[in-house]
Amino acid sequence: MSISSTRTSHRRRLPLVLAAACSAGALLALSSPTASAVVPLTATATFNCGSWGSGLATLTAADNGTTKTIKVTSSAITMPAGTSADPNSITTTLKMTKTAGGVTSQVQFSAKLNPGMSGGNPITLGPLKLSSGTLAAGNSTNTVVLPTPPSSTNWSLQIVASSPTSATVPCVATSALSAPFVW
Repeated sequence: MSISSTRTSHRRRLPLVLAAACSAGALLALSSPTASAVVPLTATATFNCGSWGSGLATLTAADNGTTKTIKVTSSAITMPAGTSADPNSITTTLKMTKTAGGVTSQVQFSAKLNPGMSGGNPITLGPLKLSSGTLAAGNSTNTVVLPTPPSSTNWSLQIVASSPTSATVPCVATSALSAPFVW
């Protein structure tokens, strides 16, 4: 077998291998949602949650292409002593301002997802799914900053615990995010 015939057989196989790889890649691209990047992935803001405390909270955003979420954690905001929450017993709603093309509106993220917590535990809420409004690529979101004190009609973040402790805790954001989320 000559050197030139070996090269020729490799050349014939290469287009077939490339065609198969490209077809598989195209099939994967069509069958799975494209993940979208959120920048930044985490940002901080301060919240006043009355008896549950005040201080810095970390918001972590994610976008898997079909679902947009934000998770809220804070060691400054805690369940009061003598209270507790079973896993997935807290309904949390977070209001955010949305800016799209120079127009500002509001979106909400909400879910009933939390680990079990007891008095003194830092809060971990969510991930909260986009539940009201829409977000498109390039839209930005930020906290809804409101004056204190928080109340049933004045809140940016609302925590509703149902088991075994029942409580509705309104919180107001007292600062904007350290950097807005850009979806």
